[in-house]
Amino acid sequence: MVVIRLTRGGSHKRPFYHIVAMESRFKRDGRFIERLGFYNPIENASGIDLRVISDRIEHWVSKGAKVSNAVSRLVKMNAKNNANKPKQAAEQK
Repeated sequence: MVVIRLTRGGSHKRPFYHIVAMESRFKRDGRFIERLGFYNPIENASGIDLRVISDRIEHWVSKGAKVSNAVSRLVKMNAKNNANKPKQAAEQK
């Protein structure tokens, strides 16, 4: 069974997470099928970094993948942030 979950990266006390699709029997940081985004919980000047490829997540869910609680929370947070973000005007020459 395919699951969408977080794999941990980064160094000691500086976590960094990748959102991946992987088989449920594989280890947390083991082999994965596809990388679907990332999450950096350490705040920097621009805030918390979060990138999600939502159309690929929808693809895997349509194929029967289960989404972990943490990833579903991050996807909702990303959707909320993108809804509040104003669209940038096209650059003028």
